[in-house]
Amino acid sequence: MNPYVLMILLSSLGLGTTLTFASSHWLLAWMGLEINTLAIVPLMAQHHHPRAVEATTKYFLTQATAAAMILFASTTNAWITGEWDMNNMASPIASTMVIVALALKIGLAPMHFWMPEVLQGLDLLTGLILSTWQKLAPLALIIQTAPALDPLLLTALGLTSTLVGGWGGLNQTQLRKVMAYSSIAHMGWMIIVLQYAPQLTLLALGTYIFMTSAAFLTLKMSSTTKINTLAMAWSNSPILTTTTALVLLSLGGLPPLTGFMPKWLILQELTKQNLPITATIMALAALLSLYFYLRLCYAMTLTISPNTTNSTTPWRVNTTQNSLPLTISTTIALGLLPITPAILMLAT
Repeated sequence: MNPYVLMILLSSLGLGTTLTFASSHWLLAWMGLEINTLAIVPLMAQHHHPRAVEATTKYFLTQATAAAMILFASTTNAWITGEWDMNNMASPIASTMVIVALALKIGLAPMHFWMPEVLQGLDLLTGLILSTWQKLAPLALIIQTAPALDPLLLTALGLTSTLVGGWGGLNQTQLRKVMAYSSIAHMGWMIIVLQYAPQLTLLALGTYIFMTSAAFLTLKMSSTTKINTLAMAWSNSPILTTTTALVLLSLGGLPPLTGFMPKWLILQELTKQNLPITATIMALAALLSLYFYLRLCYAMTLTISPNTTNSTTPWRVNTTQNSLPLTISTTIALGLLPITPAILMLAT
């Protein structure tokens, strides 16, 4: 892609998200979301592959549906209350429609069906943008409108997402689909605690972004998209294989890695709010996710590829890729747990 065009598209992505962040007016927020969608569509379709075009079409239709619902809900709310302010969601119908539309935008279960299919059709860097940056604007709107939303609905969305994210990833062999279900499960963790401690939602979002970035950049570095090619990654870069296994365990939420911190704090908050059953279901759903991360770790670090393999073994060659983003995101994804008190102090 032409670097000038790429710069314009990436700037538009940034502009759309910033517009939504800065807005308290529904029309401005909607405009930011639309700029965001239109900026990523050319990035998704840049390879002109049938799978990429199919993924782009599915994504565009889904996002357009969600944007139309947001516009309809905000117009309904403005009609009832007489103003377009986000903090004045007096109509229960409008607020329910908004949360359904925003859930569709970020891929919360049961509005998640587009997410694995779309991510599977994209290259790894565009998939990274879709899994991290594209979640920011809708999540900002969910956080702003959360006080007006039905707590039961938020809890149901959170629980469903963690369970679906755990169950869905169990049977996958394509790594991008595994990452999609991982994203759905993490979104569930963020939504479940939103009504009690929004700062924990932001903390979970931050750790999720760094862990997912580390995972996607590792897959990009080793040019891997399927589980069976993971078994041959060790010959390419043994150190990268070691850190990848740790990043995957961090995504699963095992101590003493960064991923344990948000899960621990969210379960603690749910227990404080006298919701032991919800906390138990969330913890059990985390075990489902942990299983498929362990499966990837097993394929990557504990198996040696058979000698009768059909593909050539990727021997070590000098890479031209920039490894600094991977190094930074991996370090953050592995080592933040000891400074949890400092992070909590900054967050509150």
